[in-house]
Amino acid sequence: MFQLMDFISVLCYKRKNCVAWELLRAVKKLGGTVEATSCNVLLRGLGSQNDIRSMYKLLAEMDEMEIRPNVLTFDILIDHLCKARRTDEALGVFDKLRGTLQSWEGRRLLSLLEEMKVEKKNWPNIVTYNCLIDWLCKAGNVDKTHELFSRMNEEQVEPDVVTLNALVNGMCKIGRVDSAVEFFNEMKGKGLEGNAVTYTALISGFCGVNNIVKAVQYFDEMLSSGCSPDTIVYYSLISSLTIARRMDLSQLKQVGLGLDRTCYYALLSGFRKKKKLEQVSEMLNKMEEIEVKPDTVTYNTLVSYLGKAGDSATATKMMKEMIEEGFEPSVFAYGAIIHAYCLKKNVGEAMKIFEEMCSTSMVRPNIVIYTILIDALCKTNNVEKAVSLMGDMKLKSVRPNTTIYNVILKGLWDKRMLHKAFELMDRMVEDACSPDHVTMEILTEWLSAVGEIEKLKLFVEGYQVA
Repeated sequence: MFQLMDFISVLCYKRKNCVAWELLRAVKKLGGTVEATSCNVLLRGLGSQNDIRSMYKLLAEMDEMEIRPNVLTFDILIDHLCKARRTDEALGVFDKLRGTLQSWEGRRLLSLLEEMKVEKKNWPNIVTYNCLIDWLCKAGNVDKTHELFSRMNEEQVEPDVVTLNALVNGMCKIGRVDSAVEFFNEMKGKGLEGNAVTYTALISGFCGVNNIVKAVQYFDEMLSSGCSPDTIVYYSLISSLTIARRMDLSQLKQVGLGLDRTCYYALLSGFRKKKKLEQVSEMLNKMEEIEVKPDTVTYNTLVSYLGKAGDSATATKMMKEMIEEGFEPSVFAYGAIIHAYCLKKNVGEAMKIFEEMCSTSMVRPNIVIYTILIDALCKTNNVEKAVSLMGDMKLKSVRPNTTIYNVILKGLWDKRMLHKAFELMDRMVEDACSPDHVTMEILTEWLSAVGEIEKLKLFVEGYQVA
């Protein structure tokens, strides 16, 4: 049986659902055993292609072949109906599963339901209920979810935190925040504790109806319960506090919320990870409004982010502001700005930042910064400056790696500077910097083309002797 399901899984993974279906039919026709587990794999495969019609057809064939479905069979169908925004159909299937209709695509359902009821194995479980409740809430049909929740109680299916979160979030999104709190407290009284998702929904809900005092109250409760606020929580609070008017730090303290650098750092980091540059700028403005200054970590994070996002001008401006405030930029912040300028082929500005770093700060350039600059110099036909910069590396005790040698060798090749390449090859051997396939490709093609293959042999022998 495992082998059949394994074959079906592979075929469905390769999107060959028709072949998988024919295989099921053939096995059954030859007298083999086909169970619901194999059919479920095919059912999921059909669902992944949004082929709801074929899913119904497969279930009808299962009835004809006397293959008894299990709870997962119905969960798969209900889940894909919900994903296709066919929640009415999903509820219909659910009702049929509970026996509220006389039949469902076959005469065996009533007897099957009776067996399920006795065995308690295939009766609609928490996964089935949660799937329906979640999708109904997302569709804004919260009233219908209360009916389902009542059914859960009738069937003695215990709700879990997923059920709680779906209902609380659904009620908050349509403005029924008080009802959400009432339900939350009721569940808490029965021993079902909320998590970070629950509190986030409540805080966002209260912010949405401009009840900042309650939002802060649940923020405090969230912290005391051991749940960590995320970007959504901080953003909801800060946006609500500043949307109507400019609020200074004292006003924030009056409502009981001490928004400090840590809060903003969490928020800025969240937006940075999601690559939302506009929200980062917005949060910086709001920090300025409530007189919360970034610290070293925040500045360095933002400068690095802006540099990586290609906004070299803003990153440079923020770095200057950072230095004026008495903070030291990190090597990563310098590297991000230098890289941003190099990507725009503005090597002059990149070198200017590099020189400022070397002359006015305690930060020393690392191998990454040298690699970025040397690569940019070679690509802009300034290989002599790249070689000079490589000499600067030695003075600062930064050892060149194979990548740097390769970049300069390629630059020398482009400018036909053969004797400089020989000098560099000798230095590479002296530094015991092992060549890689890129090094050998450059040298083999170049030196063989100019009749200097013996020099290549000596280069290779130099490593063998070493």
